[in-house]
Amino acid sequence: MPLSAAAVLASTVPDPSAATASAPQGLAVLDDPVELRRFTRYSTTAAGEALADSSLRITGMHCAACAGLIEQAVARVDGVVEATVSAAGERARVQWQPQRARMADIVLAIRAAGYDATPDTALESRETRKLEHRQAVWRLFVAAFCAMQVMMMATPSYVASGNELAPDLRQLLNWGSWLLSLPVMVFAAGPFFSGAWRSLRARRIGMDVPVALGVLVTFVASTGATFDPDGLFGHEVYFDSLTMFVSFLLAGRLLETRARHKVAQVLEATLSGMPETALRLDAQGHAESVSVQRLMPGDRVRVPVGQAFPADGAVIEGATRADEALLTGESAPVAKPLGAAVVAGSVNLGAPVVVRIDRVGADTRLEGIVALMRDAMSQRPSLARAADRWAAPFLWAVLVLAAGAAAVWSVIDPGRAVWVAVSVLIVTCPCALSLAAPSALLSAASALARRGVLLQRLDALEGLTQVDRIYFDKTGTVTDEHLQWSGLQRLGSACALPDFSDAQWLAHAAGLAGWSSHPLSKALVAAAGEGGPVTDATAWRDVQERPGEGLQALDAEGRRWRLGRASFVGAVDGVDAPPSPTGDGRAAVWLGVEDRALVRFDFDEALRPDARAAVAALRQRGLQVVLLSGDRAERAERMGRRLVVDAVIGGATPESKLAEVAAAQAGGLRVAMVGDGINDAPVLARADVSFAMGQGALVARAQADAVVVSSRLGDLVLAHDLAGRTMAVVRQNLWWAAAYNGVCIPLALTGWLPPWAAGLGMASSSLLVIVNSLRLAR
Repeated sequence: MPLSAAAVLASTVPDPSAATASAPQGLAVLDDPVELRRFTRYSTTAAGEALADSSLRITGMHCAACAGLIEQAVARVDGVVEATVSAAGERARVQWQPQRARMADIVLAIRAAGYDATPDTALESRETRKLEHRQAVWRLFVAAFCAMQVMMMATPSYVASGNELAPDLRQLLNWGSWLLSLPVMVFAAGPFFSGAWRSLRARRIGMDVPVALGVLVTFVASTGATFDPDGLFGHEVYFDSLTMFVSFLLAGRLLETRARHKVAQVLEATLSGMPETALRLDAQGHAESVSVQRLMPGDRVRVPVGQAFPADGAVIEGATRADEALLTGESAPVAKPLGAAVVAGSVNLGAPVVVRIDRVGADTRLEGIVALMRDAMSQRPSLARAADRWAAPFLWAVLVLAAGAAAVWSVIDPGRAVWVAVSVLIVTCPCALSLAAPSALLSAASALARRGVLLQRLDALEGLTQVDRIYFDKTGTVTDEHLQWSGLQRLGSACALPDFSDAQWLAHAAGLAGWSSHPLSKALVAAAGEGGPVTDATAWRDVQERPGEGLQALDAEGRRWRLGRASFVGAVDGVDAPPSPTGDGRAAVWLGVEDRALVRFDFDEALRPDARAAVAALRQRGLQVVLLSGDRAERAERMGRRLVVDAVIGGATPESKLAEVAAAQAGGLRVAMVGDGINDAPVLARADVSFAMGQGALVARAQADAVVVSSRLGDLVLAHDLAGRTMAVVRQNLWWAAAYNGVCIPLALTGWLPPWAAGLGMASSSLLVIVNSLRLAR
């Protein structure tokens, strides 16, 4: 019988500290009960033994044979009951006994076989999506299959003339159509009836209500005609129109479901890595790797270079620099001396430090930004609710027309009263209207997906055509992640030094910079590599890196060279040492020998290759372009001049960004936002239309209307143009649906349009709408 995760873990999983001793540092966290619960379910066997069922994501598989190799490798681990691997899904399901095996041992066995495995923490959501998709496919299959069979049985009635079709044979075909329509009504059309019932219980009219009503009335009238051809409902049946109608609607819903699922899979892929861990120090200063979820205020953690700070806290040992670009928008690393506060999610770039944890979980600044984002999301209007409000008068108009027609014809010709009422209901069935916008939006979404833009909210296409102003974040959005060398300036000379060319100075400095992982050092090495050979880093000795200052080393002749800040490199009198960074907002690194600065290397943020062209194209289309950055004002202003934007706002916090967008909206402007950082998430949620860059923070991507996976700003221009064409197609579809109803409704009311013709017209109008929309997917 099933057991709670806590009960099984408490009785079978050893203390995580014990696992640390027997598993590699990176895998020990997998045996932590807190982490196991994220991707493992528990039960007991008939013998009363605990059984764990874990899901893993496998990488490195290239063919179906790989699945068998992994299964064999896992099966050899003591305590593994069963292992099944799907090569197509790149997933493994392992059943194992917690009292005999460890998850770290299972992952080690997979790695030993030449593959890799990480926890599949998205198992539950993926299973839910799989079930939803499977049900949608089955409903469409049942409806389409039955519709084809019903059409075969209805064809003789359409093509036969006079008495060519015997009454008993016609009746037999009608019974067959009725039987084939039952699965459509009971199973395939279930979502429409359940949706209509939920709407009615909530005392509102949704689009499912007229759809369900049209389907139900058509089925009831056709059923009456089938079993009593001489009765109230006449002898005409419309099962073919009914099944085709349901098939068209289900096909549209399946396409929409697939679009939503594709976006969810892309977002979940970013969470498929190893669990986040931290090196927690005990009272004796010994470090143990624990899940970040186990950290408490007051804990001390060691944060190596390159690792993110696991929680908000303060530096209590050492000094470093932190990359807070995803949190604050500041592109340059921020100095973190002893006692400085650090923020969860920022990355340690300078040197290993020990941090005291002050806030964890929901109390961190990151979670505070997420809360701001949720507040902003709650203020976003829903276009779906507006569509539902329009559905109510439409439904009442249909009912009044049908009832009025039945009443009039009950006086003129009682035998045709129901016939006319059913024709009105069928011809006004909102199939073409309901497909007019979704079919076009889905086709456009498919075209954008092929270009690397994934839409998460289809209504964003309509909003994009109405945008007056578009805000761009700077760091990571219009700029690349790395700084770019922009030039050098010679500041002085020294005796017995050769007169180096610019390329030689660059290579000389890059040889020393190769000893550091600082972003500016990496940019210096990259620039030198483009210009030719770089001075061998081994030519330097006694290399020291001083956090927040720079590098120091001795050359072959014993002279002391320094590379770093002006105050660190320059002469004592400071004559040749300009301030750092340079006054115009660019970053700089100085190179000097024996306390005398010789050369200054200037760096600037590198624009994305298509940034200028994209901004110019958007302005040509009548949009105001504003640079909204959390970086320093002078940096933002300089970038704005390079981009040629309409306005620049620098030094913006998440709160001020949100206030700026809200003020623009209050002034009657429709605004779009393009960003990538966690600090952009609230304003992305508040904007009328929002785009997140594909390499940005997960929380930004999760809340944006679209994710630019390609990271090409030019795709925003394509999206804007495609949105315009999409809304033009939507208007064409709506005009066609309106024209169709405008012509056919009077014909149905006057009795000149029989129900079979109404059904054929309804299906034809829907098909024309879909074909017109598919032009956008080219």
